[in-house]
Amino acid sequence: MAATPSSLQRLHLIATGGSIMHNLALALHQRGAQVTGSDDEIFEPAKSRLATAGLLPAEEGWFPEKITADLDAVIVGMHARPDNPELLRAQELGLRVYSFPEFIYEASRDKQRIVIGGSHGKTSITSLILHVLRYHGRKFDYAVGAQLEGFDLMVQLTDDAPIIIIEGDEYLSSPIDRRPKFHLYQHHIGVISGISWDHINVFPTEEVYREQFKIFAEMTPKAGVLIYDQDDEQVQLVTVPSSPDVKYIGYGPHEHVIRDGKTYLITKKDEEVPVQVFGAHNLRNISAAKEVCKQLGIKGKEFYEALATFKGAARRLEKVREGVGSVVYKDFAHAPSKLKATATAFKNQYPERKLVACLELHTFSSLNPAFLPQYAHTFDAPDVAVVYFNPHVLEHKRLPALPPEAVQQAFQRPDLRVFTDSKELAAFLHAQNWQNANLLMMSSGTFDGLDLNQLAAEVTN
Repeated sequence: MAATPSSLQRLHLIATGGSIMHNLALALHQRGAQVTGSDDEIFEPAKSRLATAGLLPAEEGWFPEKITADLDAVIVGMHARPDNPELLRAQELGLRVYSFPEFIYEASRDKQRIVIGGSHGKTSITSLILHVLRYHGRKFDYAVGAQLEGFDLMVQLTDDAPIIIIEGDEYLSSPIDRRPKFHLYQHHIGVISGISWDHINVFPTEEVYREQFKIFAEMTPKAGVLIYDQDDEQVQLVTVPSSPDVKYIGYGPHEHVIRDGKTYLITKKDEEVPVQVFGAHNLRNISAAKEVCKQLGIKGKEFYEALATFKGAARRLEKVREGVGSVVYKDFAHAPSKLKATATAFKNQYPERKLVACLELHTFSSLNPAFLPQYAHTFDAPDVAVVYFNPHVLEHKRLPALPPEAVQQAFQRPDLRVFTDSKELAAFLHAQNWQNANLLMMSSGTFDGLDLNQLAAEVTN
């Protein structure tokens, strides 16, 4: 039987503290299911949010005794390992074990599924679509990775919404299912926003990585729609129109003008629409979202009306603080393509100001010596470019030591500053002259607890 949101009442989540998994736990609890969960480490904001809902495990760790025969299903997150004691117990009892994407698919079998894929831009595109649909009072379900203003949860599953908008991650589905997540959603409308090799620990070559998007493109069903970035060379290789029964829609950056640090979209009627996001990559994201919304019956005028109030997804070029002659932004960028797009966009938005930009190497790929050369010339836009990494993270990920000179060489920027101590990084930033200068901090981590709000206050004052 399909796992409709109302049919499964007793559920246990393994690795419930993950960013998307804890949102799923909260969403299932909200619609009345009896939800339990476990994890060996739970950080904020997941910890407080689960505690408020009464879903925080009494103690961290794995407890196979929680897995009982009367459970309707177990949902396992990517953070768990294949030999997880609770997972082994669930398999032993013959319980239905879902990965996150499997469960989302089962819960949305009877809905129109819109899946946003791509190495970069997918969170922003998904967030844009959600914002527009919500603005116009449309009914929809969703699953997206980043927190969005105006949305309490980032997963919603109901029985009556006719559509679901899903951020389609290409990473693995679960520790026991090595398929990319976006292969399991079985989209009706698919988006590929761009392809830039990532996740070297899973996809060892660019070709293997690109193949996952080719499979996704070819999964587009009869009468389905595939929307793609028509200027991305890697995307062009996988979106060759191969089925007469599929509608293929290419898009480019939205026509625009920049004045005084503000971006205005130019419509087909030559009207100017001010927007709160900026950068060539975001102008492409807007075009992709507009094409999806068009397929869902949202007209151009309605799209622009809603877009004017869109502030962006959390940590995607998010403004921290602004002063008279300086502004501080933070961004989730870590992959080479994201780094280049974000740094270039920020410099182009404020060309007359000095740009100091910092990148934290934090992911397995970004710290891997075999992958580092992918960063060559991706950090050329800032006036002052800084890279930070913590050597202890290398040890934790069982990667070889990384000499700062090797990082400088990989980026092919002789004046690149490389720090391995967060206090030294902070001292360097505090010592900069911030008159007519901006700061951009990019990481999927936290720069090891660097107080960004305090730093931003100094910069903007």
